[in-house]
Amino acid sequence: MLLRTDLERLEYERLSPRAAKAAETRGRAVPEEQCEFRTDFQRDRDRIIHSKAFRRLMHKTQVFLAHEGDHYRTRLTHTLEVAQVARTIARALAYNEDLTEAIALGHDIGHTPFGHSGESILNLLHPEGFRHNEQSLRVVDELEMTSRRRGLNLTMEVRDGIRNHSGPDVPFTLEGQIVRISDRIAYVNHDIDDALRSGVLSMSDIPKRDLDVLGMTHSERINNLIVDLVRSSDGQDSIRLSDTFSEALLDLRAFMFEHVYYSPEVKRIEDLSRIETVLTSLYRYYCENPQEMPTLYVDLIAQDGVQCAVKDYISCMTDRFAMSKYKELEHVF
Repeated sequence: MLLRTDLERLEYERLSPRAAKAAETRGRAVPEEQCEFRTDFQRDRDRIIHSKAFRRLMHKTQVFLAHEGDHYRTRLTHTLEVAQVARTIARALAYNEDLTEAIALGHDIGHTPFGHSGESILNLLHPEGFRHNEQSLRVVDELEMTSRRRGLNLTMEVRDGIRNHSGPDVPFTLEGQIVRISDRIAYVNHDIDDALRSGVLSMSDIPKRDLDVLGMTHSERINNLIVDLVRSSDGQDSIRLSDTFSEALLDLRAFMFEHVYYSPEVKRIEDLSRIETVLTSLYRYYCENPQEMPTLYVDLIAQDGVQCAVKDYISCMTDRFAMSKYKELEHVF
Protein backbone atom coordinates (compact mmCIF):
# COMPACT_ATOMS: atom_id res chain seq x y z
CA MET A 1 0.00 0.00 0.00
CA LEU A 2 1.30 3.43 -0.98
CA LEU A 3 0.43 6.31 1.32
CA ARG A 4 0.62 9.99 0.47
CA THR A 5 3.86 10.26 2.39
CA ASP A 6 5.32 7.45 0.27
CA LEU A 7 4.31 9.25 -2.93
CA GLU A 8 5.84 12.49 -1.67
CA ARG A 9 9.09 10.68 -0.85
CA LEU A 10 9.17 9.05 -4.29
CA GLU A 11 8.92 12.47 -5.93
CA TYR A 12 12.27 13.42 -4.38
CA GLU A 13 13.80 10.17 -5.62
CA ARG A 14 12.64 10.23 -9.24
CA LEU A 15 11.87 13.85 -10.19
CA SER A 16 14.27 16.55 -11.29
CA PRO A 17 15.54 18.92 -8.58
CA ARG A 18 13.79 21.65 -10.60
CA ALA A 19 10.41 19.91 -10.39
CA ALA A 20 7.68 21.13 -8.04
CA LYS A 21 7.25 18.75 -5.10
CA ALA A 22 3.87 18.15 -3.52
CA ALA A 23 5.39 18.18 -0.03
CA GLU A 24 6.66 21.72 -0.71
CA THR A 25 3.41 23.19 -2.03
CA ARG A 26 2.72 26.82 -1.20
CA GLY A 27 -0.56 25.53 0.12
CA ARG A 28 -4.25 26.38 -0.10
CA ALA A 29 -6.08 29.56 0.84
CA VAL A 30 -8.00 27.55 3.44
CA PRO A 31 -5.82 24.93 5.20
CA GLU A 32 -7.16 21.37 5.04
CA GLU A 33 -6.33 18.01 6.49
CA GLN A 34 -4.33 16.14 3.87
CA CYS A 35 -5.51 12.99 2.12
CA GLU A 36 -4.12 9.68 3.33
CA PHE A 37 -3.41 8.35 -0.17
CA ARG A 38 -3.21 11.30 -2.59
CA THR A 39 -0.75 14.17 -2.81
CA ASP A 40 -2.16 17.68 -2.84
CA PHE A 41 -1.60 17.97 -6.61
CA GLN A 42 -3.39 14.66 -7.24
CA ARG A 43 -6.25 15.87 -5.10
CA ASP A 44 -6.48 19.10 -7.13
CA ARG A 45 -6.61 17.12 -10.37
CA ASP A 46 -9.46 15.01 -8.99
CA ARG A 47 -11.42 18.05 -7.82
CA ILE A 48 -11.22 19.60 -11.28
CA ILE A 49 -12.27 16.40 -13.06
CA HIS A 50 -15.28 15.96 -10.77
CA SER A 51 -16.43 19.57 -11.09
CA LYS A 52 -19.55 20.58 -13.00
CA ALA A 53 -17.57 23.22 -14.87
CA PHE A 54 -15.27 20.53 -16.27
CA ARG A 55 -18.21 18.45 -17.48
CA ARG A 56 -19.69 21.47 -19.25
CA LEU A 57 -16.61 21.70 -21.48
CA MET A 58 -17.95 18.83 -23.59
CA HIS A 59 -20.71 21.14 -24.85
CA LYS A 60 -18.59 24.23 -25.48
CA THR A 61 -17.21 25.06 -28.92
CA GLN A 62 -13.49 25.08 -29.63
CA VAL A 63 -13.51 26.69 -33.11
CA PHE A 64 -16.19 24.90 -35.16
CA LEU A 65 -19.66 24.40 -33.74
CA ALA A 66 -19.95 20.79 -32.59
CA HIS A 67 -23.21 20.16 -34.42
CA GLU A 68 -21.42 20.74 -37.73
CA GLY A 69 -19.68 17.36 -37.40
CA ASP A 70 -19.01 14.64 -34.87
CA HIS A 71 -15.24 14.82 -35.18
CA TYR A 72 -14.62 18.51 -34.54
CA ARG A 73 -12.88 19.35 -31.29
CA THR A 74 -14.84 20.70 -28.36
CA ARG A 75 -13.39 22.60 -25.44
CA LEU A 76 -13.20 19.30 -23.55
CA THR A 77 -11.32 17.38 -26.22
CA HIS A 78 -8.94 20.32 -26.55
CA THR A 79 -8.34 20.18 -22.81
CA LEU A 80 -7.59 16.46 -22.95
CA GLU A 81 -5.17 16.95 -25.84
CA VAL A 82 -3.34 19.67 -23.91
CA ALA A 83 -3.12 17.36 -20.89
CA GLN A 84 -1.69 14.56 -23.04
CA VAL A 85 0.97 16.78 -24.63
CA ALA A 86 1.87 18.37 -21.30
CA ARG A 87 2.13 15.06 -19.44
CA THR A 88 4.40 13.63 -22.11
CA ILE A 89 6.72 16.61 -21.79
CA ALA A 90 6.65 16.57 -17.98
CA ARG A 91 7.44 12.84 -17.91
CA ALA A 92 10.36 13.21 -20.32
CA LEU A 93 11.85 16.06 -18.28
CA ALA A 94 11.17 14.34 -14.93
CA TYR A 95 8.88 17.12 -13.76
CA ASN A 96 5.72 16.71 -11.71
CA GLU A 97 3.13 14.99 -13.90
CA ASP A 98 0.32 15.34 -11.34
CA LEU A 99 0.75 19.11 -11.09
CA THR A 100 1.06 19.41 -14.86
CA GLU A 101 -2.11 17.41 -15.43
CA ALA A 102 -4.10 19.38 -12.85
CA ILE A 103 -3.18 22.70 -14.48
CA ALA A 104 -3.90 21.37 -17.97
CA LEU A 105 -7.33 20.02 -17.03
CA GLY A 106 -8.31 23.31 -15.41
CA HIS A 107 -6.78 25.82 -17.80
CA ASP A 108 -9.90 26.45 -19.94
CA ILE A 109 -12.56 25.67 -17.35
CA GLY A 110 -13.86 29.25 -17.47
CA HIS A 111 -14.17 29.54 -21.25
CA THR A 112 -17.33 30.97 -22.81
CA PRO A 113 -19.82 29.18 -25.03
CA PHE A 114 -19.26 29.53 -28.79
CA GLY A 115 -15.46 29.45 -28.70
CA HIS A 116 -13.35 32.42 -29.79
CA SER A 117 -16.41 34.31 -30.99
CA GLY A 118 -18.15 33.96 -27.63
CA GLU A 119 -15.10 35.27 -25.80
CA SER A 120 -14.74 38.25 -28.14
CA ILE A 121 -18.41 39.17 -27.78
CA LEU A 122 -18.45 38.90 -23.98
CA ASN A 123 -15.24 40.93 -23.87
CA LEU A 124 -17.09 43.75 -25.64
CA LEU A 125 -20.26 43.43 -23.57
CA HIS A 126 -18.72 43.39 -20.11
CA PRO A 127 -17.36 46.78 -18.96
CA GLU A 128 -14.25 45.19 -17.42
CA GLY A 129 -13.65 42.98 -20.45
CA PHE A 130 -13.38 39.23 -20.46
CA ARG A 131 -10.25 37.07 -20.39
CA HIS A 132 -10.84 33.34 -20.19
CA ASN A 133 -7.69 32.63 -18.15
CA GLU A 134 -8.86 34.99 -15.42
CA GLN A 135 -12.37 33.53 -15.58
CA SER A 136 -10.97 30.00 -15.26
CA LEU A 137 -9.34 31.02 -11.99
CA ARG A 138 -12.59 32.65 -10.85
CA VAL A 139 -14.47 29.42 -11.58
CA VAL A 140 -12.21 27.29 -9.38
CA ASP A 141 -11.98 29.98 -6.69
CA GLU A 142 -15.56 31.25 -6.51
CA LEU A 143 -18.11 29.66 -8.81
CA GLU A 144 -17.64 25.93 -8.43
CA MET A 145 -19.47 24.77 -5.30
CA THR A 146 -18.78 21.78 -3.08
CA SER A 147 -20.76 20.50 -0.13
CA ARG A 148 -18.34 22.26 2.23
CA ARG A 149 -17.42 25.54 0.58
CA ARG A 150 -17.55 27.94 -2.32
CA GLY A 151 -14.66 27.20 -4.67
CA LEU A 152 -12.35 24.19 -4.98
CA ASN A 153 -9.62 25.57 -2.69
CA LEU A 154 -6.82 24.45 -5.02
CA THR A 155 -3.12 24.77 -4.29
CA MET A 156 -1.31 27.94 -5.22
CA GLU A 157 0.73 26.11 -7.88
CA VAL A 158 -2.37 24.92 -9.75
CA ARG A 159 -4.14 28.28 -9.43
CA ASP A 160 -1.08 30.12 -10.77
CA GLY A 161 -0.77 27.72 -13.70
CA ILE A 162 -4.43 28.17 -14.63
CA ARG A 163 -4.27 31.97 -14.33
CA ASN A 164 -1.06 32.32 -16.33
CA HIS A 165 -1.50 29.71 -19.05
CA SER A 166 -2.09 32.70 -21.32
CA GLY A 167 -1.58 36.43 -20.96
CA PRO A 168 1.54 38.44 -20.14
CA ASP A 169 2.65 36.64 -16.97
CA VAL A 170 4.51 33.33 -16.89
CA PRO A 171 3.73 30.59 -14.31
CA PHE A 172 6.24 30.33 -11.49
CA THR A 173 6.46 26.53 -11.80
CA LEU A 174 8.07 24.78 -14.74
CA GLU A 175 5.01 22.55 -14.85
CA GLY A 176 2.82 25.60 -15.41
CA GLN A 177 5.18 26.73 -18.17
CA ILE A 178 4.85 23.31 -19.81
CA VAL A 179 1.06 23.70 -19.93
CA ARG A 180 1.36 27.22 -21.33
CA ILE A 181 3.35 26.00 -24.34
CA SER A 182 1.43 22.71 -24.64
CA ASP A 183 -1.80 24.69 -25.03
CA ARG A 184 -0.38 26.46 -28.06
CA ILE A 185 1.10 23.27 -29.51
CA ALA A 186 -2.24 21.51 -29.16
CA TYR A 187 -4.64 24.16 -30.43
CA VAL A 188 -2.61 25.30 -33.42
CA ASN A 189 -2.27 21.75 -34.66
CA HIS A 190 -5.72 20.37 -33.89
CA ASP A 191 -7.36 23.51 -35.26
CA ILE A 192 -5.47 22.94 -38.52
CA ASP A 193 -6.88 19.41 -38.51
CA ASP A 194 -10.43 20.70 -38.02
CA ALA A 195 -9.98 23.45 -40.62
CA LEU A 196 -8.83 20.87 -43.18
CA ARG A 197 -11.81 18.65 -42.33
CA SER A 198 -14.23 21.54 -42.74
CA GLY A 199 -12.77 22.65 -46.07
CA VAL A 200 -11.81 26.10 -44.75
CA LEU A 201 -8.16 25.19 -45.47
CA SER A 202 -6.37 22.87 -47.84
CA MET A 203 -2.82 21.63 -47.30
CA SER A 204 -1.61 23.93 -50.08
CA ASP A 205 -2.81 26.94 -48.04
CA ILE A 206 -0.59 26.20 -45.03
CA PRO A 207 2.78 27.99 -45.16
CA LYS A 208 5.32 25.50 -46.52
CA ARG A 209 8.14 27.23 -44.62
CA ASP A 210 6.47 26.18 -41.35
CA LEU A 211 5.63 22.66 -42.47
CA ASP A 212 9.23 22.12 -43.56
CA VAL A 213 10.30 22.78 -39.96
CA LEU A 214 7.44 21.28 -37.97
CA GLY A 215 6.31 18.38 -40.17
CA MET A 216 3.76 17.64 -42.85
CA THR A 217 1.22 15.68 -40.81
CA HIS A 218 -0.59 16.36 -37.54
CA SER A 219 1.24 13.57 -35.70
CA GLU A 220 4.63 14.62 -37.07
CA ARG A 221 4.15 18.20 -35.95
CA ILE A 222 3.03 17.23 -32.44
CA ASN A 223 5.88 14.76 -32.03
CA ASN A 224 8.55 17.10 -33.45
CA LEU A 225 7.43 19.99 -31.27
CA ILE A 226 7.49 17.83 -28.14
CA VAL A 227 10.94 16.44 -28.96
CA ASP A 228 12.33 19.91 -29.68
CA LEU A 229 10.83 21.37 -26.50
CA VAL A 230 12.19 18.56 -24.31
CA ARG A 231 15.68 18.85 -25.80
CA SER A 232 15.68 22.65 -25.56
CA SER A 233 14.37 22.69 -21.97
CA ASP A 234 16.38 19.84 -20.46
CA GLY A 235 18.48 21.14 -17.58
CA GLN A 236 17.22 24.71 -18.08
CA ASP A 237 15.40 27.01 -15.69
CA SER A 238 12.59 27.72 -18.14
CA ILE A 239 10.51 25.79 -20.66
CA ARG A 240 11.16 26.78 -24.26
CA LEU A 241 11.30 25.65 -27.86
CA SER A 242 14.39 26.18 -29.99
CA ASP A 243 14.40 29.47 -31.91
CA THR A 244 13.72 27.67 -35.19
CA PHE A 245 10.70 25.75 -33.87
CA SER A 246 9.39 28.70 -31.87
CA GLU A 247 9.44 30.96 -34.93
CA ALA A 248 7.69 28.34 -37.07
CA LEU A 249 4.97 27.73 -34.46
CA LEU A 250 4.36 31.46 -33.95
CA ASP A 251 4.19 31.98 -37.70
CA LEU A 252 1.70 29.13 -38.05
CA ARG A 253 -0.34 30.55 -35.16
CA ALA A 254 -0.47 33.97 -36.86
CA PHE A 255 -1.59 32.26 -40.07
CA MET A 256 -4.39 30.50 -38.18
CA PHE A 257 -5.64 33.72 -36.63
CA GLU A 258 -5.79 35.40 -40.02
CA HIS A 259 -7.20 32.53 -42.06
CA VAL A 260 -9.23 30.49 -39.56
CA TYR A 261 -10.04 32.14 -36.23
CA TYR A 262 -11.01 35.43 -37.90
CA SER A 263 -11.89 33.95 -41.28
CA PRO A 264 -15.19 35.08 -42.87
CA GLU A 265 -15.78 31.45 -43.85
CA VAL A 266 -15.46 30.24 -40.27
CA LYS A 267 -17.64 33.08 -39.05
CA ARG A 268 -20.25 32.03 -41.59
CA ILE A 269 -20.10 28.46 -40.31
CA GLU A 270 -20.38 29.71 -36.75
CA ASP A 271 -23.21 32.09 -37.74
CA LEU A 272 -21.48 34.91 -35.91
CA SER A 273 -24.41 37.32 -36.14
CA ARG A 274 -26.66 34.75 -34.47
CA ILE A 275 -24.13 34.16 -31.68
CA GLU A 276 -23.76 37.89 -31.11
CA THR A 277 -27.55 38.29 -30.91
CA VAL A 278 -27.89 35.43 -28.43
CA LEU A 279 -25.14 36.56 -26.04
CA THR A 280 -25.99 40.25 -26.24
CA SER A 281 -29.68 39.59 -25.60
CA LEU A 282 -28.97 37.30 -22.65
CA TYR A 283 -26.43 39.69 -21.11
CA ARG A 284 -28.79 42.67 -21.28
CA TYR A 285 -31.79 40.67 -20.12
CA TYR A 286 -30.10 39.34 -16.98
CA CYS A 287 -28.58 42.72 -16.17
CA GLU A 288 -32.15 44.04 -16.10
CA ASN A 289 -33.63 40.92 -14.44
CA PRO A 290 -30.83 39.53 -12.24
CA GLN A 291 -33.24 37.81 -9.88
CA GLU A 292 -34.00 35.31 -12.65
CA MET A 293 -30.49 33.87 -12.53
CA PRO A 294 -29.76 30.83 -10.34
CA THR A 295 -29.21 31.56 -6.64
CA LEU A 296 -25.42 31.16 -6.89
CA TYR A 297 -25.16 34.13 -9.25
CA VAL A 298 -27.77 36.23 -7.47
CA ASP A 299 -25.75 35.81 -4.27
CA LEU A 300 -22.66 37.18 -6.05
CA ILE A 301 -24.34 40.51 -6.80
CA ALA A 302 -23.80 41.97 -3.33
CA GLN A 303 -20.11 41.11 -3.50
CA ASP A 304 -19.22 41.78 -7.13
CA GLY A 305 -22.09 43.70 -8.75
CA VAL A 306 -24.79 42.77 -11.23
CA GLN A 307 -22.67 42.92 -14.38
CA CYS A 308 -19.99 40.66 -12.96
CA ALA A 309 -22.58 38.12 -11.81
CA VAL A 310 -24.23 38.15 -15.25
CA LYS A 311 -20.83 37.72 -16.91
CA ASP A 312 -20.20 34.72 -14.66
CA TYR A 313 -23.55 33.16 -15.48
CA ILE A 314 -23.27 33.56 -19.24
CA SER A 315 -19.65 32.43 -19.45
CA CYS A 316 -20.55 29.25 -17.57
CA MET A 317 -23.26 28.37 -20.10
CA THR A 318 -22.75 25.69 -22.72
CA ASP A 319 -23.56 26.44 -26.35
CA ARG A 320 -26.82 24.53 -26.24
CA PHE A 321 -27.92 25.96 -22.88
CA ALA A 322 -27.33 29.52 -24.13
CA MET A 323 -29.37 28.79 -27.25
CA SER A 324 -32.10 27.18 -25.16
CA LYS A 325 -32.29 30.17 -22.81
CA TYR A 326 -32.40 32.56 -25.75
CA LYS A 327 -35.32 30.68 -27.35
CA GLU A 328 -37.10 30.55 -23.99
CA LEU A 329 -36.80 34.33 -23.58
CA GLU A 330 -36.97 35.35 -27.23
CA HIS A 331 -40.47 36.75 -26.85
CA VAL A 332 -39.22 39.47 -24.48
CA PHE A 333 -36.28 40.62 -26.56
